[in-house]
Amino acid sequence: MNRITEVTKRDIYNLFKNGLEIDAFFETRTVSYLYFGQLEEVDFLKRLYALKDMPSSDLRYKNAEQDIRQHIDNNDYPNCWVFEDERFLLQNGDDETYLKFLCEIFHPAVRYEKGYWKDFLEKINSLLRNDGYELYPAEKLSNRDVYKWRIFQQEESTLFVPFSQRNSKAIKEKKIVLSINRKARNQIYQFLERCNFEYQATNDTGLKYYTNVAEDVFYDMRQFYMPKCFNSQNEYVETNDLRDFIFFSTPYSVLDAIEFFARHSMLEDFEAQINTILKLNDITFRFSNGKIVNSFDEPITRNSIDMVEEAGLKELLQEASKYYNANNMQIAVEKLWDAFERLKSYYCSLSIDKKESINRIIQDMGNSQQEFIELFDKEFRELTIWGNKFRIRHHETTKIDIQDKRHLEYFYKRCLTLITTAIEYLEGRL
Repeated sequence: MNRITEVTKRDIYNLFKNGLEIDAFFETRTVSYLYFGQLEEVDFLKRLYALKDMPSSDLRYKNAEQDIRQHIDNNDYPNCWVFEDERFLLQNGDDETYLKFLCEIFHPAVRYEKGYWKDFLEKINSLLRNDGYELYPAEKLSNRDVYKWRIFQQEESTLFVPFSQRNSKAIKEKKIVLSINRKARNQIYQFLERCNFEYQATNDTGLKYYTNVAEDVFYDMRQFYMPKCFNSQNEYVETNDLRDFIFFSTPYSVLDAIEFFARHSMLEDFEAQINTILKLNDITFRFSNGKIVNSFDEPITRNSIDMVEEAGLKELLQEASKYYNANNMQIAVEKLWDAFERLKSYYCSLSIDKKESINRIIQDMGNSQQEFIELFDKEFRELTIWGNKFRIRHHETTKIDIQDKRHLEYFYKRCLTLITTAIEYLEGRL
């Protein structure tokens, strides 16, 4: 896919070449940051490209590594030459190659922690979002953020309902059962307290006053219920104290607090840090797209989407996940089936037709075992028949309508299982 315009690429190139203007006290100054961070330039490129297998642009050298190393040592290359070198496909290649390159710039093993990498990341994200992408902290390495790319989705102005309220029926019927021990509560409290910054606000009369995020969270919570906790007499009483609320309220209220804090937090890695706490304490929930979801009920995990390196497929999977979490099963299934059709065409970029592309995917998934090749071949055929027979897409009025939401759920999970399995076998190529 090629959404990233030449304008955006030029601006990012100029950013690394000429520096970034930042506000420093009462003046504006220009700061610089090397795209290869704390590494040598060749060592950085070797993380992404097999330089020894790439051609040299200088006849005196056998491969790109020898060529580049020599010219860097002699200072023959201009600053940021790599962005314009056709061998690296940054100027005229696909979005996936370009985005992977940008993510590597901010990898913990590459970036210079004392440098201005966060300022450059913020600016690059502001440019990429104009073209529909963003870099985000997907996981941790030695407690440092590892960035990956995703399709940028604007937040929709829908009413936010906290976890305990939108799942009240399932909690009452004990379909959702949760306990959070004291250790986990302490970790959650310590993290939210770090997010509880103080700031100056203005009331309706123009009077300025100081407040903090916790006060905003309790205010938002009261729109749904009165925040309460158990006191020393085991009475369930109203509270405005963040520590008491996290330590002595119901576990579902703790999840509410996480969601409310996320809406006010300025931390880019809020999601990653909360998910680390949940995972460390074996809590089978995760924070995704502003909401706490049950790990077992979130069919498309962040990890499975992260594996996808083809932008069109990644976008459809993100859309399907968004509609599934919003309980819009009809559109979720439609988006997922579009992803299935796009997956079928993966090898068409090699100038082969769709049928042969499917056969090659099945061969990859079968892993040289005939029984599994036959199994996946049958699965592709059956899901294709479903798509032709049932009304997967809302505009297909001549097909069999799917009226039972449970049937939609089955279609969704059956198709998703095949897609996510295929992604694992095509990892690094999709």
